[in-house]
Amino acid sequence: MYTFLNDSFVPDDKAFLHVSDLSIQRGYGIFDFFRVMDNYPLFIEDYLERLYVSAKEMHLKVPYKPGQLKSLIFELIQKNNIPMSGIKVILTGGYSPDGYQLADKANLIMVQKPMNFPPAGFPTEGIKIITHEYLRDKPHVKTINYVVGIWIQNKVLEKKAADVLYHYKGEVSEFPRCNFFIVRKDNTVVTPGENILEGVTRKHVLRLAAKKYKVEIGRVTLDDARAANEAFLTSTSKRIVPITQIDESIIGEGKPGRVTNDLYDDLVALELNEQAKAR
Repeated sequence: MYTFLNDSFVPDDKAFLHVSDLSIQRGYGIFDFFRVMDNYPLFIEDYLERLYVSAKEMHLKVPYKPGQLKSLIFELIQKNNIPMSGIKVILTGGYSPDGYQLADKANLIMVQKPMNFPPAGFPTEGIKIITHEYLRDKPHVKTINYVVGIWIQNKVLEKKAADVLYHYKGEVSEFPRCNFFIVRKDNTVVTPGENILEGVTRKHVLRLAAKKYKVEIGRVTLDDARAANEAFLTSTSKRIVPITQIDESIIGEGKPGRVTNDLYDDLVALELNEQAKAR
């Protein structure tokens, strides 16, 4: 299996960074992640656009133009031939001269790993989530900083939950790796609009929802979330997952809702249409 490092494809066991890299010294870097289905990277343009936006915000320079990087991604896919997989593109702060200043050149890493993605069928059961007060640094940027998300996993397991929803001063934002939606009793689909990473799956779900339902992007409080008729999360690897319990509050009827199911089916259809471009 191959990894791409800076300017060449190398075997996985030969892909190393020096300890002076700012990702190691200070946890400084960005990344993006996308799914590969039947050797085709889904919605690749969306993910690359976000990567370059994140890089600019963090004063990092991607060493390739978008078209060049896209070609390298397809070459990695061809070399590894892992039809169902995930690719993570990482851009670090580079080899810092003093362990604090940005280097002149960032390090670019592209890693592909096999992944078992959820089947196309809508989940028959929802998940329980817990809440935690926390506001991420630069939430609109996909950084490699997941300190709190990883630190709180013990509590997530203790509460027999599946994930943790961040909030700040009573206003919810996002999960460590997912976006959050609620559905009101009138079927309005609502998602937070501040202090979040604008997920690619979130973007597509919003577009799909707007074709059938009223959609709102804005303030969502903890009380709004607990009083919702339905709730769900979205992410690249999970698609849409219904939420039936937040802390001790049961959401709606305590089972996956009709609007969530409808949007899930539409998202799967969109993925299949995207995948058909490769044929």
